Amino acid sequence: MFLKNAWYVAAWDHEVGRDLKPIKILGEEIVLYRKSDGTPAALEDACPHRKLPLSMGRIKGDDVECGYHGLTFDCTGTCTRVPGAEKIPHVARVQSYPVAERYGLLWIWMGEAEQADPAKIFEVDHWGDPAWGVNRGESMMLDCNYLYMTDNLLDPSHVSWVHQTSFGGVAAIEGVPLETTVGENGVTVWRWMIDVEPAPFYAPFLKFKGNCDRKQHYEVRYPSNAIIKAIFVPANTGGEGKPYHDDVFLMDSYNFMTPIDENQTKYYWFQMRNFAPNDEEVSSQFAKSVRGAFDEDRAVLNAVHKGMANKRTPNLDLKIDVGPLRYRRNLANLIAAENQKLAAAE
Repeated sequence: MFLKNAWYVAAWDHEVGRDLKPIKILGEEIVLYRKSDGTPAALEDACPHRKLPLSMGRIKGDDVECGYHGLTFDCTGTCTRVPGAEKIPHVARVQSYPVAERYGLLWIWMGEAEQADPAKIFEVDHWGDPAWGVNRGESMMLDCNYLYMTDNLLDPSHVSWVHQTSFGGVAAIEGVPLETTVGENGVTVWRWMIDVEPAPFYAPFLKFKGNCDRKQHYEVRYPSNAIIKAIFVPANTGGEGKPYHDDVFLMDSYNFMTPIDENQTKYYWFQMRNFAPNDEEVSSQFAKSVRGAFDEDRAVLNAVHKGMANKRTPNLDLKIDVGPLRYRRNLANLIAAENQKLAAAE
């Protein structure tokens, strides 16, 4: 179900401090906190004695003390104290998880700790570029399996019906074929639409008037991270391989899906744009509009999860599903290979 040797977003960096924060990722209960020097730490959220969540305890220095009998654990998961015991049992330890900070997010490695290389964290182009604006994103809970969101983020066609007043516009999009590119790290579905009316969300921010050429670039990388690129140039100046017009509008939307379990997903996002780098009003408009569109996605995907779980007749796949199906198949192969390797090591 899940790829474990991978980085997942655990929280926004500002959400974790000197309090114990319980979370659930890939079906595992985890507690997050920061040490006195600000370094983040993550431990299994269960004392090995009676399995009381450590998040119900307290921070003592850089360690976590269980709120039941005072067993204490450092950030590596090693037990440092058992009140009243002459010797600490060798089995008195909890799992620890590698954590890294990047892009205002805390990332957690859910697999083998020795493979946790921060260089493998999803790369964000233009981060820190003073010419690019950032609207700090949000997060939301989805009552659906994370693969329904990866399906959605490999499906440019859905905006014509789900986001008609924001990202879409049926007349501008319907009937333009999709291209699918399968790479080593994920799948991309894309298309150029030539001489079309700008979608409502983007129109106020374009530097040019009239129709546009628009590229939709929907890319999802394993296990569940995506970049959605919106590219707009004046009509009849765009197309694959052509240099961008001077008035090009670029918006890169970064999307991170963290599976809580098989039925719920925590969804994080932020956007980068090639204009108005310090304009808080523009960032506020972006944030409000994006949140509204993503709420539309949430309503649809929650209903899809419920419908697929309770289906009484088979569902069908369409031509537009090539990208999502390839992604699911390749990810399933990665998960199977990982599970086989773990089984062989046991």
